[in-house]
Parts: sequence; C-alpha cells; structure tokens
Amino acid sequence: MAFRTYVESVLGGLAPEGPVLVADGVRFDAVEFRALVYRMARALWLRGVHRGVTVTLLSGNLAEAIAARYAVNLLGAHYNHLYNRLAPDVQARMMRDVETTVLIVDPNLAERVARLAELAPVKLVLVLGPAGDGAPGEDLLALAAEQDDAPHPSLAEPGDLCFIRHSGGTTGHPKGVRSTFERTAFDPRMTAMFAGDAPRDLVCTPISHAAGFLADFALAAGGTVHLHYTFDPAEILATIERERITHMMLLSPLLYQLLDHPGTADTSSLKQITYGGTPSSPVRIAQAVRRFGRIFQHGYGQFEAGAISVLPAAEHDPDDLDVLRTAGRLVPGVKVEIRDTDGKPLPSGEVGEICARGPQMMEGYWKDPELTATTLVDGWILTGDLGRLDAGGYLTVVDRAKDMIAVVGGHVYTTELEEFLSTHHDVRHSAVYGVRGEDGIERVHITVVLAPGSSTTADDLRALIRDGRGPMYEPDHVDLTDAIPLTDAGKPDKKELRRRAGHHTP
Repeated sequence: MAFRTYVESVLGGLAPEGPVLVADGVRFDAVEFRALVYRMARALWLRGVHRGVTVTLLSGNLAEAIAARYAVNLLGAHYNHLYNRLAPDVQARMMRDVETTVLIVDPNLAERVARLAELAPVKLVLVLGPAGDGAPGEDLLALAAEQDDAPHPSLAEPGDLCFIRHSGGTTGHPKGVRSTFERTAFDPRMTAMFAGDAPRDLVCTPISHAAGFLADFALAAGGTVHLHYTFDPAEILATIERERITHMMLLSPLLYQLLDHPGTADTSSLKQITYGGTPSSPVRIAQAVRRFGRIFQHGYGQFEAGAISVLPAAEHDPDDLDVLRTAGRLVPGVKVEIRDTDGKPLPSGEVGEICARGPQMMEGYWKDPELTATTLVDGWILTGDLGRLDAGGYLTVVDRAKDMIAVVGGHVYTTELEEFLSTHHDVRHSAVYGVRGEDGIERVHITVVLAPGSSTTADDLRALIRDGRGPMYEPDHVDLTDAIPLTDAGKPDKKELRRRAGHHTP
C-alpha cells in the first residue's frame, strides 16, 4: 500500500456536504477548505517553503491556521506550533531552538511580530490576513488567493520530519519533541472514537496542543469542527445546544469550570467528552458524570510517548471512585513498566516511574542527543511520571516526579493531596506545590478555589488536611483565590504559583 500522510487522510475524508470547519461565524465546506489548503501550499512554495524547512505557527484557534499547517506538511516541510500565551522571549527561544525559517502569525497576535523578529530573526513573516497598524509581514491569504486551487500532491516522504512540538514546560524549559510523517500517519483506531454519524467536534482548547490532533481525526471521519478562540463556559454550552455538538476535549481544570457554570443548556447531543492533560479529581469527575451522563473518556499520554492508556466511558461509574482515580488500561500496542530509581521493574501495585513503549513514540528531542539518551532508553520512554499498575491492568498516575515534595519525614504526592482536598464540599479546584525556603527545606503550599459564597477558611483546610492526611501533609501556606493560573496548555501553572510565593525551586 502506498504511503499516505495524515494530511491526505484528512483532506480525503472531509464530508462532501455541509460545513467542515466553523470559526467566528465563518463556515467552510470541503471544496472551500481544500481549495484554501492547496492555494496556501502553492503560495508557501513560492516563498521558499519546501522539504526540510521549519515553519513556526503562532496562532489561536483559527480555521486558516489549520489550513496553513496542512499546507506546510503537504510540501514536506515541518511545523512548530507555539503556545500563544507564552512570553515573547520564551517563544523566541523556541523559534531559535528549532531554527525557524518562516513565521506564520495570527493577525490577532501581529503586534508581537516585531519583538519576535528582533529576538529570533527569520527570513519571512506571513500573516493569516491583513496585519494592520504597520505590523511587518505579508498577507498569506491574499497571496494564496492568487494561486491555483487544483489538488496539490504531497511531497513528504515517510522519514521526513512532520513536526517539532514543544512540551508544555510545566516542569522546566519546554523541549522540542520531533516526529516524522511515518509516525503521524493515521491508524484506523485514531478515528474510531468518531464512529457512527458524522461527528460535530467542539475545539475550545488550543489547537497547538492535543486538541489540534483530535480536530484532524474528526475531519478525517467526515465531521464538522467548531473552533472557539477563547474558553468561555457560557458560550461553550450555548454552542453545544445550538450546533448539537457530539464530541469535545477538555483539560480537567476547564472541565471543572464547565461543571460549575450554572447554565441550563441542552447538552443531550454530547456523545463523548475526552479529558486529561493533568491529574483529575475522581470526586469532580463523578459530579461531571452525574450532570452530563456517562460520556467521558480519560486519556493519558505524552508528546514523547503518544497515547499510553485510556479509561472509556463505560467504566465511568460515578459510584466507583477507585476506577475513576485511574488512567484506565493500556492502549493496544503499548507496553508499560513501573521502575524503581535504579531502573528495575517493580511488582504490581508499587509506585515508581512510568516507562512506556509503543508505536507513537517520538523520534527524539530536536538536536538534543543527551536529553534524548536519558529519556528514550533501549526503546522505552522514561516519562518522569510516578504511578502504579495494578493486577487488573489499571494504571494510576500518582504525580510528576519533579512535583513530588520532599518534606521532613517523607514525600508528599501533590496529586494525592489535590484529590483529598476535592472531597471538601466547598473546594472547586486546587493546586499543591513545593516551595523551598532559605534553609533549603521544601514546604507544602496549596492554592484553592472555593465555591462562591463559601465561608471555609484557610485554617479549616489546614485542619482538614492535618486530621485526614497527617501532619506531614499539612501546608505551611494556604492561598484562597478566585482562579488558579493555567499554562497555555491548560494545566495549573505551578511555576507561576511558586513565583508568586516569592521563591523558586531548583
């Protein structure tokens, strides 16, 4: 069978009738969207984009950004999609890291171009529309409109680099994970989640993260993808009701926001909500199941390792918190070992580092052989996550190894304490993190979002933890806040929380 890239699978699977992409009131049908991709590909070719070239995308959830990504990959070039809420100096460092040649920018973010170009010079800046206000860059849409819309063949070879995606960077400087076209080619199982009638997928988390991949799967399955530029629970619920949305993906903190919204929208059209990206509270997931139904699927994985495990909707029993606490069973084709600090496999039920191998593993980190050698060892990805695998095959993620707090007398697993806090009727969301003092000792800090109108105090939470988990877990500091800061990937930003605490852990 001839090799087929993921882009060819997507463009070949677009629904023949009706909209395939909806964003900001604009609806693209299959003919219009394919034409946009092919025209963009020809425009990019004229501007020097070809195999081996790195194109960096800086964009929110725009249909044109998805089309640009497909066009780049059709030409056999590779892309790097930045998180748009990172500081310009961090974005520039990423651009330099991957040796960006061409920068494609969302017009809503065009004011950043001058600063980025100063910090990370590139040969060409293209904007997905008029830049306005004298911002540098050529209008890619205008250039594409001058090109032919005939089908453009894929120029990619299986071993060519498809993308370099930076990890979220929640535990350090983001690392460039590289993957080839062969590794990103579609397996039929990838679209199985959208089986049945044409899906209507709502994307309200950044397409620069996992939501972008799920949008690909939905389009390839003949579905419609609805893009939201920002996360607004009221607007999301309204869209679900109006457009009869069937599928969506949410990181756990965003799921909690949706769950806590008082709206009464009709959500009966929903068939599946995929959640993950950060540890989840089984108590809150049980609440979500009771509100929206048994439609939830929990996925665990990493850019480095691909999908590792899944807890399907059928196993989301709101009365079985022990199962909801897990990340489910292993994805077919994936193997996992739980290892001790010496790299030796541990028996069932013991906590150690999760080590995985499977068909979606990265090729390695971009131009970082030393880091690759310490992460990809003998065909296994050392995830840096701590977990246990029980006799029934269920994987439980206990903590990030770097998030575990080494206190006097033992270790505090942050995920475990966050889960315990969620059992309090007033706690809506929490983040637990360690802060090292001037004496070099790490201490437990917690930041908590309480229900509106709650009278619960910081001392109440301290007493709850002291009585329920013991003095070792009792926090030195409790911060009650309206919202926990999130990274661009939608995860609790513990680096920012540590900064606010006035200290940095090494």
